Amino acid sequence: EDEEIVAEIMGRRFFPDVIAYKAWEGFHFAGHEIRITEATDCYGAVVWPSALVLCYFLETNSKQFNLLDKNVIELGAGTGLVSIVASLLGAFVTATDLPELLGNLQHNVLQNTKQKCKHQPCVKELSWGIDLEKNFPRSSCHFDYIMAADVVYHHPFLDELLLTFDHLCKDDTVILWAMKFRLENENRFVDRFQTLFDLEMISNFPCLNIALYKAMRKDRMKA
Repeated sequence: EDEEIVAEIMGRRFFPDVIAYKAWEGFHFAGHEIRITEATDCYGAVVWPSALVLCYFLETNSKQFNLLDKNVIELGAGTGLVSIVASLLGAFVTATDLPELLGNLQHNVLQNTKQKCKHQPCVKELSWGIDLEKNFPRSSCHFDYIMAADVVYHHPFLDELLLTFDHLCKDDTVILWAMKFRLENENRFVDRFQTLFDLEMISNFPCLNIALYKAMRKDRMKA
């Protein structure tokens, strides 16, 4: 069953018939053909399998996780695929990433959502752990969903990532997080994440070594 679903997920991807000036991949999600321009010189400009897993989940679970008119932020949006799919499903999306990735991210988001979405998504710089209150003040920023795909890997900013999750997450915010397990660092991050959030695995794909989690703040009932 795992392999059958993975085959269906990966079957949403298609490639250009002829070589293009810029490398791109195509995807079928939310009733649309999505074209993503990539770059091979950095991790953030490539579509990773975790993003496809999250997009597939959003589309096939749209009744349980209804994104219509919901306020969504994506951390580490990269090429923008998850943000685009969430936008096509009716959410108001803020796609965030490092400044050097925003140009390609903005291009993909605009190309695939203009005049196709109820709410035009916005692209915003977010360096994890930096100027969070200045750029995303707690008093005025409220996100129904925080989404992340493949943001946990061997990089030196795991502390800052956890701080960012904590800052953006309100008592009723739902985190949807797709993660590929690679090294022990990832397991340790999950342990630390669970000190702040109740974590539930809602999908698992062993053949990809990817799990999809739902999380909410631990102290929400007290609040």
